Amino acid sequence: MIRPKPTETPETYELEKAAPAGPPLPGKVVVAETADALIDLVAAEMVAQAKGCVRHYGDFQLALSGGTTPQPLYERLMYDPDCRAIPWPRTQLWLVDERAVPLDDKRSNFRLIRETIVEHSGIPKQQVHPIDAQSETADRDYESQLREVLQWRERGEDRLDFVLLGMGSDGHIASLFPFNDVLQETRHLVRRVTASGVEVPQRVTMTFPLINAARMIAVLVTGSAKAAMIKRVATGPESAEVLPIKGIKPVDGELKWFLDAAACGRG
Repeated sequence: MIRPKPTETPETYELEKAAPAGPPLPGKVVVAETADALIDLVAAEMVAQAKGCVRHYGDFQLALSGGTTPQPLYERLMYDPDCRAIPWPRTQLWLVDERAVPLDDKRSNFRLIRETIVEHSGIPKQQVHPIDAQSETADRDYESQLREVLQWRERGEDRLDFVLLGMGSDGHIASLFPFNDVLQETRHLVRRVTASGVEVPQRVTMTFPLINAARMIAVLVTGSAKAAMIKRVATGPESAEVLPIKGIKPVDGELKWFLDAAACGRG
């Protein structure tokens, strides 16, 4: 799973013409003037990747994050006719991380994804993989599920196809927080996390080895509240220990930042 082949771009789509330039972040930076226009671009990317992966590999391995930032995207995937091309019957849906709360709790990442996507997309239930983060063996169980599903692919292609990440105002991604020992993980694909200063400190998260092996990593950031952190990531000297987002370094995949003008400090 951690020996991916060089990335092949399954599909292409045309970005907005004369899109504004973005900050000097690693990877490719896609900027739209508004959050709504940005959602269109992320959705187009996901549709293209999904169609191409199903054609080339037989399925689409999709990992989604929770939170308020991606919610408009998930809603767009359900009501926009242009997004109906996502092959949900051939999609395996994973969670990037989860809080140790019941799956029907309002703080659960899966609850958002279930209510927005799972209940309306027609994806087969056996292809939806929530994290039971309240279980003492949640990290081992989820890693076993991932390995079991991905092993059916050719070696080197047994990886996630599309990982959607957000970024916290402290530079964290998934449940990988600054100065946490999980940032040093090199072997396990999923780990239990104890975070400080957050509403639910007990969590389960995908780790850098799994995320960085993905074919496509998309980081979605919107709003002026994130502009200062985007600038620090682009120009500051801090390490991934301080700003975990800097630990996103695809092995043989592609990193794309999707930013609105406000997140670039222009809103």
